[in-house]
Amino acid sequence: MVYKGLIEYISQFITEERYSLYKKIIAHRTKYITVVLEDIYQSQNASAVIRTCDCFGIQDVHVIENKNKFKINYNVSLGSTKWVDLHLHNSGEENSLDAINSLKEKGYRIVAASPHSSDTSLDNFDLTKGKIAIVFGTERRGISDVVQQNADEFLKIPMYGFTESFNISVSAAIILHDLTGKLRSSGIDWKLDESEKDEILLDWIRKRIKGGDLIVKNYIESLRG
Repeated sequence: MVYKGLIEYISQFITEERYSLYKKIIAHRTKYITVVLEDIYQSQNASAVIRTCDCFGIQDVHVIENKNKFKINYNVSLGSTKWVDLHLHNSGEENSLDAINSLKEKGYRIVAASPHSSDTSLDNFDLTKGKIAIVFGTERRGISDVVQQNADEFLKIPMYGFTESFNISVSAAIILHDLTGKLRSSGIDWKLDESEKDEILLDWIRKRIKGGDLIVKNYIESLRG
């Protein structure tokens, strides 16, 4: 209820058109699929993946920093980082394992986007078995041994040429286009619940207006009397 009242109050600081657009977009957001970027060192590729996630309605992106620090290329991301939630995993000695364990605790299947002896073709991937976290590895090495050993499933894109792999941003675009299309036409309950929608909607509005943090703080203090 606090979110509802706060959203109603703070939405007066943006145009009705903007607010309507936010509500339209939030209705198509999902956390059923999330993306994990493991130690990506080329900022343009990581930024392109985040932009793709926004375009296909993926709300959460997890970024693992082991040897490489994540950097945003704003010319590529085109502001998409304002609309998706980035979760950084960089505080431990084995950040990949920490991220995997955290996602598994939240009910995600860990799906490595990498060819493997027991991999599944994108055409045949089963979304009905539960939420998925798709892990993309570095441009040169692919996924780490840690991901290889702890992944629940492996996913590959069918290819018919001489080249063995796609660029990571292209791979993400192909996979997300296919899976989000299947997800939205399925009977799976993939949408955000009302509390998740409210929390994200509030964050979007707060970031859009000048002094948004202060406005939110003053509103909450007014409720406390």
